[in-house]
Amino acid sequence: MLNLGEVTYLDSGGLGTLIRLLGRLRFTRGDLKICQVSPSVMKVLDLTNLLNVFHPHSSEREAIEAFSHRPQTPRETFGAASHRIVCLDSSLELLAFMRVLLQRSGYDVFTTQYLSDALNIAKSKVSPTTLVILGPGVPSKETAIEKFRESLPNLKVLHLPADFSTSDADQAGSELVNRVRSLLVPTGK
Repeated sequence: MLNLGEVTYLDSGGLGTLIRLLGRLRFTRGDLKICQVSPSVMKVLDLTNLLNVFHPHSSEREAIEAFSHRPQTPRETFGAASHRIVCLDSSLELLAFMRVLLQRSGYDVFTTQYLSDALNIAKSKVSPTTLVILGPGVPSKETAIEKFRESLPNLKVLHLPADFSTSDADQAGSELVNRVRSLLVPTGK
C-alpha cells in the first residue's frame, strides 16, 4: 500500500516507476494499492488513462481492504491491439510508462533497452511492427534510425524529445498518444 497524500507532482519517470513496481508485484502474485492521492496526481492518472490500472483509494484502510479483491488480469485491463509498437530507451521506468500508456490506448507494445532486440522484434514476420519509438536515452539515435531504415524502409520512427521523461506525465503522455495516433492514421483517411 502506498500513501501518495503528500505527492504533489508526478513526472513520466515517476509514473513509470509506479508502473514498474506494480508490474513486479503482480508478477510475484502481489499487488499495489495507492491511497490519498492528491488532486494533481489524480489528474495525471486520469489524463494518462491509468485510473483503472491503479484504482486509487481514499484512505489507507480502504486500500488495505482492497487487497482481498482479485486484481484485474492484463486481458481485462488492456483492449485488443491494433498496431505493434516497439519502444527503445535506456530507462526501464520510461519504458514501463510508455508500455502501459500505449497498451491502454489499444496498441501492442514491446519495450527494450537494446537496439538489437528492438530490430529483431520489429523484423518479426508473424506480427509486423508499425512504429518504433526512440526514447531520449537512446545513444546515437541517427545510428538506430539508420539500422531500422536499412531493415525496414517503410517503418515509421518517432523519437522523443530530451526532456520527455522529466515533463509533466499527463502532458507528456497525452502528447505521445496523440503523436502516435497521427503517425498511425491510415493513408487516404
